[in-house]
Amino acid sequence: MYISEPVGFWQRLGALLVDAFLILIVISVTAFIVYGSFAAENQGLQAFEGLVTLLYNLVLPPMWYGYTVGKRALGIRIAKEDGTQVTVFTMFMRYIVSGIVYLLTLGIGAIVSIVMIIVRKDHRAIHDFIAGTYVTSTEPDGR
Repeated sequence: MYISEPVGFWQRLGALLVDAFLILIVISVTAFIVYGSFAAENQGLQAFEGLVTLLYNLVLPPMWYGYTVGKRALGIRIAKEDGTQVTVFTMFMRYIVSGIVYLLTLGIGAIVSIVMIIVRKDHRAIHDFIAGTYVTSTEPDGR
């Protein structure tokens, strides 16, 4: 296992908030253009929001060396345990499968993950173990 410069809770939370804000802007602008309101409640819009979030989390990191916009802004990225780049399958395991685990444990798994990020030296959470990933501040190889 090759884990170099793991990143803790606050940087990860900051990146998550930036990403959530960016997705919120995209969805809000879309809602305003399509429905003439920022607060449109529509199943089609909810499906669009889910699709945007899914693609953002599954496709962007493999295409961009493990970065999302929020992670790039904070100088952190997702990498596999061996230091290589993440794949769409890796991100599927990280977000979808771990999301199911968090859902089935009624959020307790998410709370455990927060504690793990805070107390573990490698700052890995449940979703990191499921996907074989970690969050690092190192630059990707080959850039």
